[in-house]
Amino acid sequence: MYGGKAGKALLDIGIRVGDRIKVTSGEGSFEGVLMPKPDSGEKDAIVIKLKNGYNIGIKFTEDMKIMKVGSAESFSFPRSSMKFGKGLPKIGLVYTGGTIGSKIDYMTGGVHMLTKPEELLYEVGELTEIAEVHVDDLMSVASEDISHVEWAMIAKAVADAFEEGARGVVITHGTDTMHYTSAALSFMLSDLQGPVVLTGAQRSSDRGSSDAFMNLICAASLAARSEIAEVGIAMHMDTSDKYCGFIRGTKARKMHTSARDAFRPINNRFIARIGYSGNIEYLDGYKKAGKGARTKATVKFEPRIAMVKTYPNSDPGILDYHIGKGVKGIIIEGTGLGHAPVSTKHKEYNWMDAMKRAVDAGCLLGITSQCINGRVNGSVYRNARIIADAGAVYCEDMLTEVAYVKLGFLLAHHRKEEAARLLRVNMAGEITDRTETGGVDGAFDAQ
Repeated sequence: MYGGKAGKALLDIGIRVGDRIKVTSGEGSFEGVLMPKPDSGEKDAIVIKLKNGYNIGIKFTEDMKIMKVGSAESFSFPRSSMKFGKGLPKIGLVYTGGTIGSKIDYMTGGVHMLTKPEELLYEVGELTEIAEVHVDDLMSVASEDISHVEWAMIAKAVADAFEEGARGVVITHGTDTMHYTSAALSFMLSDLQGPVVLTGAQRSSDRGSSDAFMNLICAASLAARSEIAEVGIAMHMDTSDKYCGFIRGTKARKMHTSARDAFRPINNRFIARIGYSGNIEYLDGYKKAGKGARTKATVKFEPRIAMVKTYPNSDPGILDYHIGKGVKGIIIEGTGLGHAPVSTKHKEYNWMDAMKRAVDAGCLLGITSQCINGRVNGSVYRNARIIADAGAVYCEDMLTEVAYVKLGFLLAHHRKEEAARLLRVNMAGEITDRTETGGVDGAFDAQ
């Protein structure tokens, strides 16, 4: 916060954070809103937010002239009913929180959630040239705190936005579990009338290196202008600010903890890349809305499911634990083509009996691989054949997280036998006929 000579000068004039001020010095004349100042950095500096949304720091000097031109009470962010770009294509913006909706808390030094989405949108004036944005302030939570209950809320909000005339919908979301939500929405939403674009940020919106604004601009451009009728994620394609990439919601995964290009398509291509100016280049096929489409949200989900991972010396008792808890399905992340330790020389590490007990208890077992790329196969090696014969379902080239979400969706709507059949049927682009691997620009090899 403000101290030293700058703090005393502001106090003497009666200026506080949030007031609109005019500062004149040898640097020039600047007018804006007085912002909180980090505890670190230049001690005698004043930080103001200009009309264009950018923050600047001005070194305090004795001959500086500071004038208060508006009180904090007279300044507020636009209300949630505000509309950007009236007359342009209408899009819905469903706000759920995450890093894209957060800023540094200058008292603690940690990142905290904003309370209103307008605090973010106020800084992205470019949206006024892209779309008429209708904001749904749904929630403000970190993505690690989101459950199937919130997935249902988001799905319903998306369907409502289309019902109210949106051409596309943008969802701001935390990045840590964004690929879980994109998968859930891919199964919960049907007959899409336009694109459903999840976007977020790896770095909070008040950082100089933030990816929040470009990601939001690209997502809004896609929602307003594209004919895609799928759920997907739009984030940076590389570490520069050149392009964002749009990834199918069931083929996306966060691959880095903090890099701006953390999200990559797995066993699939980017569907499109979007430039800062809003230009869209399509890199792969996509689904378009059918005539008379009316988006429906089917949100029932079975939460009594689990994911477990096999590894050397892993205890198969984890399956018995989950059976005891009454789970209806378990996704087992195996090694390689979908292997698990079922022929070990040491009984305490053999998973076979526990798998059989799970199946006998009515639990649906799905098998995926710890390998990021490629697909599982229950027919190549002996151990995999033993697992398949026990009743486990091999989940083709689905990501473990996607298989988990799909399993919960299927078990909420079907009996075990039908859910087991559908687990291997492509419903939302989660399974491909050929496994695709390759680079950022859409040049892939099929296997």
